[in-house]
Amino acid sequence: MAHARRVAVAIVVALAAGVAPAAPAGAAAAVATPSPAAGVTTETGTVVQEGGPLVVPSGEEVVTTRVTVTLPEGASGTVKARLLLPLTWEFAGDAWDFHEDVKATCSVDGGAFQPCDWLQPAEGANHGPYVATLPAVEAATTHTYDIRIESGIGARRYGDVHGTLEVGAGGAPDLASGPVVFQFARNTPAAPLRTTVLARDKAGVLWQYESTGLHEKPLKSRARIGGGWNAYTSITSVGERTAAGEGDLVARDKAGVLWFYEGSGNPAAPFKPRVRVGGGWNVYTAISSRGWNGLMARDKDGALWYYRPSSKSPSAPFQPRERVDGDWNAYSALVGRTLGDGIVTRDTAGVLWSHQAAWQNVGFMPRTRLGGGWNAYDRITYARNLAGSKRGDYLARDKAGHLWFYEGLQRDGNLVPSPTRREIGWGWGIYDMIL
Repeated sequence: MAHARRVAVAIVVALAAGVAPAAPAGAAAAVATPSPAAGVTTETGTVVQEGGPLVVPSGEEVVTTRVTVTLPEGASGTVKARLLLPLTWEFAGDAWDFHEDVKATCSVDGGAFQPCDWLQPAEGANHGPYVATLPAVEAATTHTYDIRIESGIGARRYGDVHGTLEVGAGGAPDLASGPVVFQFARNTPAAPLRTTVLARDKAGVLWQYESTGLHEKPLKSRARIGGGWNAYTSITSVGERTAAGEGDLVARDKAGVLWFYEGSGNPAAPFKPRVRVGGGWNVYTAISSRGWNGLMARDKDGALWYYRPSSKSPSAPFQPRERVDGDWNAYSALVGRTLGDGIVTRDTAGVLWSHQAAWQNVGFMPRTRLGGGWNAYDRITYARNLAGSKRGDYLARDKAGHLWFYEGLQRDGNLVPSPTRREIGWGWGIYDMIL
């Protein structure tokens, strides 16, 4: 009886102090829960990503995720939604942007797909998350948001991205909020997004190596294109080749006649029969691609000439030449394009230089030094998107026949080889041309 009185007194004291007492042995604790204040509701809607995280194979055409949103009872008016992805913009080295690597279009409640571009508001030192604004709709009990993703090769860099879909009135996430996850996967991209490397052996057979788009093994096994290519003293890309059989070539024969090979669109036989362009091309000691923008050619006196592309016909693929400037005999190699209309060169001392195109001019800005020691290589070539970089990569073969991969990096408006290299092949000494 005395024990019961002591427990009762303890409970009274505890209640007077405003706390819940500990339960006596063998009894459940009774905890008071405060009621919400008048006019305040804690009800929110739900956000569900159907099927779970969306796997996005880099370089595939299109994949879509559906997000179902259930709004709280009583929601009305215009409903706005936005998708936030916690990514920051890197400005060092190869400056790549999510909004360039990943394109999104969005649909609400089965409506037409509309662009929902990624924007990045300046919020603090890291510039805040990437934000995609989805089409606004009038409130209903349930809404479905379809988010269609098209990714480039470089998207694999992002891995798993855990985003948040926020839904509210007037821009505030006051109605519903929940996770949306994208898993950017390593993948061999579709053929139009991959390039090819061509190599001619000493018997005159031309071989094609398709790129994989994968950094660890950039090239597939070679495939034979055909023989008789030792008739040419120079073979040069025009535009950029793809594993879908796109991209053209020009080839100069021993008599100085230039021939045009148009891309066929057939990966197994990537070039149509040749078409004669014209003679007199033996005046040049070097011919180099300028990307989609024609050719550069250096004559025996060291003058550099530019041939703009023409859309007339395969027999007239270039406009009349324009002189750029002189003194280009200082270079032992015209490697090929950088960004835009620029090119990379190697001088006779083995120093590599980047030449950025001058705006609205056939010439170049003052050259930028990239580094020395490039005389170790007897072939250097630009290789488009070989292994997942944003715009293109470079290959170099040393005198022992080893093939080295240099990822392309953006620097001062130019696409240049990275400072580090990686060996990706050997035995390439059997080839006398690599492009």
